[in-house]
Amino acid sequence: MQLIWFKRRPQNRRLGRDKAVLEVRLRSDQVRANRLRFAAIALFTLAGTLVGFFLLWRAGQWGLDLLVYNNPEFSIQQVQVQTDGIIPVDQLRRWSGVKIGQNLLSLDLTRVKRDLEMVTSIRSAAVERVMPHTIRLSITEREPIAQIAVMRLKTDGTSEPSYVYLDRDGQVMLPAHWRPQPNSPDATNNFPSICGLNVSEVTPGRKLDSASARAALQLLLAFQHSPMAGLADLRQIDISSPDILEVTTYSQNRIVFSLSNFEAQLRRWHDISQHARELGKNLLSLDLSVPDNIPAVMTNAVAAGPTPANPASPQPNRRRNV
Repeated sequence: MQLIWFKRRPQNRRLGRDKAVLEVRLRSDQVRANRLRFAAIALFTLAGTLVGFFLLWRAGQWGLDLLVYNNPEFSIQQVQVQTDGIIPVDQLRRWSGVKIGQNLLSLDLTRVKRDLEMVTSIRSAAVERVMPHTIRLSITEREPIAQIAVMRLKTDGTSEPSYVYLDRDGQVMLPAHWRPQPNSPDATNNFPSICGLNVSEVTPGRKLDSASARAALQLLLAFQHSPMAGLADLRQIDISSPDILEVTTYSQNRIVFSLSNFEAQLRRWHDISQHARELGKNLLSLDLSVPDNIPAVMTNAVAAGPTPANPASPQPNRRRNV
């Protein structure tokens, strides 16, 4: 029996390897092409979306301008003003900067509020739209209770006193609606004066930092509700000494206070004044900063002469303007 051996024909291994590499390259090129195609589609889709949103936004802006912000149906025809003080309504309207004919909806209410509150005599302001044609302003005013004389340089080189005012919080205010008439004999006597203060601390629109000045304001507030309010008027408070307040009245009485517990000191002033009148004497000076054995100077009522008339006390700003 004859055996026949079959040999396997040798394969071209290099050709197989080349074919495999070619197939890998083809697949890579296809993947890269698919990725680029997807990226291009995504980019064009995103760009189209952005353009669409931009066109919608511009159309919305155009519609708002046409139908709302430039619509004469929403023009301001009335500016209502309510204030708890005595600033003239026309002045408040001018300070607000609101003009008749402006568009009600495009008006910047924050700007109007800021402009009003920058006025030193205004404590707070509220601004409200009342559809379709009205702006309503609600004003809370600052009430001055004292004044400070500040020397002002004139054009001819000389100086003259110029007055700023303080409210109960020590806020410095420029002269405004409550400023006395320049030709009035009591032009500088409408409010008690505070002297002895470093004028570098006096800045309109800011509060005083001086502890003595704040104590002087507390004394004025306590005096308004004390039994002495109808018997004397305070003309000047000297705060130059660090531990005391030296008060001068329109009757030229000199009263010294410590910096605290004003209610008790004012009651003692009243009791001593009553006692002096019972004795037929006038009280000239009194040192209430001493707790015991209070120093007092009195003189006979006849010898002292007539008591100078006190000017009318300033009326508080509590009249409502509408």
